[in-house]
Amino acid sequence: MGTTTDKRSDDETTAAGTTGKAEEAGKAEQNGTAGTAERAGATGKAAEAGKGTEPKPEDGADESAQAIADADADTADTDEEPAPGPAATGVAAGAGAVVAAGLGLASLTGTWLGTLMAERQTLLGQIKLQSGKATDQIATVYGAPWHTTALVNGVFAVLAMLVAAVVLTGRRSTWVRAVAWGALALGVLGLLISAGMYLDLFASMPTIPKGPGGGA
Repeated sequence: MGTTTDKRSDDETTAAGTTGKAEEAGKAEQNGTAGTAERAGATGKAAEAGKGTEPKPEDGADESAQAIADADADTADTDEEPAPGPAATGVAAGAGAVVAAGLGLASLTGTWLGTLMAERQTLLGQIKLQSGKATDQIATVYGAPWHTTALVNGVFAVLAMLVAAVVLTGRRSTWVRAVAWGALALGVLGLLISAGMYLDLFASMPTIPKGPGGGA
């Protein structure tokens, strides 16, 4: 009987030891799994922290890149579209100054138009004399063409002054302003001469002297 009891006690002790080992193994496995999960969580947090601390480009670099892009766009637009009108305006002003100078010179020397109008007026005066519509031969044949020439020259002088004044209204180059001022001076001089011709200031109208009276 004593032997049987001892065997049972040994079996119970062995079973208890085996159960304890199994429980310890289960706890170890649980602890290992929990440690693995904790290490994985720590690794994920570290990765997220690393992402959050990645270096960002500086604001100055972004602004510099944007400025370079804007400059390139402006350069492309400038190449595609020609520069607006200062050059064209300068050419127009120069041409206007030359035209004004030509008009002023024409008012002094006379024009083909003035000559043609004077000849036409002479022809009309002769027709009037032949038809008896005019009695003053000198005024009809000489005075009217003279005044017509003066009138045409005066018109050219006024045009020269107007064009020169328009050219001088804006900011022009030196040579344009010089030509325009010269044209204005020629226009004023031509207008004065034309007015003197029309008003017979330089020379009076010729008159026919009266014949000698009859003797006693």
